[in-house]
Amino acid sequence: MLSVRNRYFAFGLVGALLALACRKKEPPKPEIAPASTAAVLIASAKPVEIDPRSLAHDLGAMPIPTNNPQTPEKIALGQQLFFDKRLSGDGTRACYSCHQNEDGSGGHDPLSMGADGKLLPRHSPTLWNVGYLSKTYWDGRADSLEALMKSAWAGNNMGVGKDNLDKKAKEIAKIKGYKQAFAKAFPKDGVTADTIAQAVSAYERTLVCNNTAYDRFAKGEAAALSSDQKTGLGIFMGKAACVMCHTPPFFSSAYGTPGGSFFNTGMGTDVAEDKIDVGRFKVTQSEGDWASFKVPSLRNVSKSAPYFHNGSIAKLEDAVAFMAKGGLANKNKSPLLSDRKLTSEELSSLVAFLKGLDCDGKLEEPKLPE
Repeated sequence: MLSVRNRYFAFGLVGALLALACRKKEPPKPEIAPASTAAVLIASAKPVEIDPRSLAHDLGAMPIPTNNPQTPEKIALGQQLFFDKRLSGDGTRACYSCHQNEDGSGGHDPLSMGADGKLLPRHSPTLWNVGYLSKTYWDGRADSLEALMKSAWAGNNMGVGKDNLDKKAKEIAKIKGYKQAFAKAFPKDGVTADTIAQAVSAYERTLVCNNTAYDRFAKGEAAALSSDQKTGLGIFMGKAACVMCHTPPFFSSAYGTPGGSFFNTGMGTDVAEDKIDVGRFKVTQSEGDWASFKVPSLRNVSKSAPYFHNGSIAKLEDAVAFMAKGGLANKNKSPLLSDRKLTSEELSSLVAFLKGLDCDGKLEEPKLPE
């Protein structure tokens, strides 16, 4: 039998390999995929007592693009732009409008609301540790935070329009305070659509969650997690098999993984086929990506309801129960998912542990330039 430490690393390795496998042209063959040694091991595992020394908590160095290095001036400017509704097409929406503190830096409603009152097709995810993602959006269609910012700014989120970004940049340049701030942050380029995206991205890379109760426990603070939470951690790592996709320290195999990580849980597939959000498939056109979405981080999960890409589950307890039951059957559901047969007490302990992943930071609103 593997030790707890070795079992943990085996789970993480297999999760990463499966993340790579799901990007292949052909979908996995359901009759053989579940035969993974680690999958069988986890399915039969009982709750285990976790040695903190076996746990990952160090997020490592965040990858910073060479063409957009972090500077204090750029970060401060990006923070102002992130909160400024004047950046949107109709003057009613800021980046913060979809990523507020009271919602764990995620969306308040099941589906996001964009400029001009347009309802968007997906739920706003949390921003904690977003700088570690190699692919952003639920479907991974953006390769960087800079690309994400320009897409959301031009699209229905902020409603400016792709052809109007430079025009909006010129409007921002007329604001005296911004003109001065850009001169400090971007002395060569000044105010452009690209420098606006770079500044906002630089600020978003400061949104790091790495001091949860779990992190303190993993560093050796035994009392950081309650007895119930420690039981839940054992279930998370063992019987429930959550660790296969929600791998520590990010609690998602999508973070820090080249190419990202996308899986089909069945969520949203119980409607007419022409109404199904096909997720990653729209980007790759690979059948193995049909109705697959980014594995969300579980950091701050207790504060970021509602859940899933469509915001369809309002309570954490219900989201956990849905996953523990194995998701929803469909033609492309991940073979990693199955009914883990958790008792009500085990589900309760698992939810208690997830609350030990609460982030202690918040997004601070700055004074905006005039």
